[in-house]
Amino acid sequence: MLKLNEMKVGDIVMAEYDGQLHEGEITDVDKIDMKVQIKTSEDQEFWYDMQHIQPISLDEGQLFKLGFQKQVLPDGGIKYLKDAFRILLHKAEDFSNFEIWYREDQRHIGAPIYVHDLQNKYMAMTKVVLAK
Repeated sequence: MLKLNEMKVGDIVMAEYDGQLHEGEITDVDKIDMKVQIKTSEDQEFWYDMQHIQPISLDEGQLFKLGFQKQVLPDGGIKYLKDAFRILLHKAEDFSNFEIWYREDQRHIGAPIYVHDLQNKYMAMTKVVLAK
């Protein structure tokens, strides 16, 4: 289950309503009532309890949605680029052990992460919101 303190405005998550999941962007966080407001692709905004929010696994398709470009490396690795921010996969499609960097700030990620995690790391490193 996701933690409320991990949720930031602009984060992309899945919201469950009537048994169906909808991808959406967090537009507000209410730390008192422990709810997040999410705008879905249907252009509707609703408040959701945390038990109705699910993360989205980070993969190549999600990176493309976030505006990253792909560069195949001669050693079999993959580099994804967005401005000066880089993601380096040592093996194609292996999002369980990779590196991210922005200028001189370089970090090793040793476990799979979610889209909102990447968005939060991107914001911490670049001071810019990573959105679709």
